[in-house]
Amino acid sequence: MSDRLLELLRTRSFRHGRFTLASGRESDFFIDCKPVVLSAEGHALVGPRMLHAIESFEGAPPVAVCGVVLGGCPLASAVALASYHQDAASALDAIYVRKEAKDHGSKKRLEGADHLRAGARVAVVEDTVTTGGSTISAVGALREAGLHVVGVVAIVDRLEGAAEAFAAAKLPFRALFSRHDFLPESAGSAADFIPE
Repeated sequence: MSDRLLELLRTRSFRHGRFTLASGRESDFFIDCKPVVLSAEGHALVGPRMLHAIESFEGAPPVAVCGVVLGGCPLASAVALASYHQDAASALDAIYVRKEAKDHGSKKRLEGADHLRAGARVAVVEDTVTTGGSTISAVGALREAGLHVVGVVAIVDRLEGAAEAFAAAKLPFRALFSRHDFLPESAGSAADFIPE
């Protein structure tokens, strides 16, 4: 069976070359999910897939989905929209977390979270994770704001330590795809990679 989202990611997002990642690591491949996610089709495909992954977390469902700036923001919006179409009564709101607080205006680090009560359950979405460092920093900001993070969902896990970092931080983690889905020399598939 064809996976249209994976097909788009392979053709529009995956690149060979020399790249410096957000983690500071050097890599011979790069997966930039934004060209796919920001397309109308990609937006429509990724929202329900990530929502389904979020629904697999244990416990009460979250009330919001948080995107880490920048790559996670359209994902949070796509998931929120998908949740509204699935069941308007229990739709998730989208919130965004900045890498650091704004130095002007409201000086917020979180956008869209003002209405959430202390202890509100939220899920975090990311495009590609490597070491998980920026995600864990964002989770820290959410926890500092009194929110309960139920887990993290990424489109792609590069399999370079993020899952282990999330486990150490007691964060359930799901990934739609892994490096195995992009590199022919790797074995396995997305179906094999749903870490607990």
